[in-house]
Amino acid sequence: MNTNESTVSTGATYTTQMDAARKGIITPEMKIVAQKEKMTEEELRALVACGKVVIPANKNHKSLDPEGVGSMLRTKINVNLGVSRDCKDYDVEMKKVMAAVDLGAESIMDLSSHGNTQPFRQKLTSECPAMIGTVPVYDSVIHYQRDLNTLTAKDFLDVVELHAKDGVDFVTLHCGITRKTIDQIKKHKRKMNIVSRGGSLVFAWMSMTGEENPFYEFYDEILDICEKYDVTISLGDACRPGCLADATDVCQIEELVRLGELTKRAWDHNVQVIVEGPGHVPLNQVAANMQVQQQICMGAPFYVLGPLVTDIAPGYDHITAAIGGAVAAMSGAAFLCYVTPAEHLALPNVEDTKQGIIASKIAAHAADIAKGVPGARDIDDKMADARKNLDWDAQFACALDPETAKAIRQSRMPEEDHSDTCSMCGKFCAVRSMNKALSGENIDIL
Repeated sequence: MNTNESTVSTGATYTTQMDAARKGIITPEMKIVAQKEKMTEEELRALVACGKVVIPANKNHKSLDPEGVGSMLRTKINVNLGVSRDCKDYDVEMKKVMAAVDLGAESIMDLSSHGNTQPFRQKLTSECPAMIGTVPVYDSVIHYQRDLNTLTAKDFLDVVELHAKDGVDFVTLHCGITRKTIDQIKKHKRKMNIVSRGGSLVFAWMSMTGEENPFYEFYDEILDICEKYDVTISLGDACRPGCLADATDVCQIEELVRLGELTKRAWDHNVQVIVEGPGHVPLNQVAANMQVQQQICMGAPFYVLGPLVTDIAPGYDHITAAIGGAVAAMSGAAFLCYVTPAEHLALPNVEDTKQGIIASKIAAHAADIAKGVPGARDIDDKMADARKNLDWDAQFACALDPETAKAIRQSRMPEEDHSDTCSMCGKFCAVRSMNKALSGENIDIL
């Protein structure tokens, strides 16, 4: 088929969304995403074909409401959750899932590190419409109930396939660190060494066994698994900076170069790729980090944790991450991993999760306006009209978090003239005064 032609899939044969796009096939998932993004199906298909947009959509995730991830689309946000040894209530985690979906999160990552993880993972892929991601290396120790140094490369790959069978749409795999990284970490004397949990596990396994990173050594076998189920690989940044002092250093950039090579190899297998990025980055380095990644990884979607632009705000890191995230997304990042007030301190609770989501949504929306995503500013213009008209219900309808906005107003209502003032300005309200002045009315203040 001519690459300029396309057809809607009606039982056509393809392995992955990328494979379909390259064959000129428009899948049902592409049709949905194109409508959401206000673009033509053919425009989207071309972007999926060249790897600049991914549609993570495991064939076994039957409840999925598909989304596209790419720098020219609406910026998407991911919510991390999951149980730990100290906080192991799956009912609480499901409350977080539902709250995240209600607040507009497009992705959920299950980072559970305790107990029988499979039933929760399967519940997510059977009930949750958001994209589901996991980090199989976390689950390897849990699944086999054996110490890290007793696991084999085959054990790790079998868990990747288990997650793929369970329907997860993307997996974070730390493929980019090798035995060479061990020497680099020792030589360059980072302040924070490796802060990636998955990266540290792979590093520790290599150190204890003397073997090469199995996710790098057996990458082709992993690609076969991902192609079979249409699992998107999220190439993990094991060497992401965990403090400002380590940002954009040799270890981070050397790994990124390898991730670029692995991106190309995945595309040769028709496997979709997301590349993960920093981390803690000074504000003046954020845009440069995005541009370097886009060049090295040929425009593959960039997925960033924050970035956090200062190290000194525990309890408020949802704010430090939102600042960095807005600049990152404006400069080319496609996917923001939320950060909560509990970052660096504890497993986030339901309220932490909400605060993290709202902060990330603000960052993503601000970036979408800045980069001119079609329709991004429409809701802001509606809010401006509602404020001009002093239409409080319309303002709440436009708000990211209507309940909170409504609760604040109702808790501090003015004593009189509820309809056209708030308790800050009362009759000194500039909007009220201008509306009256322009309509020729008397402006009463006292």
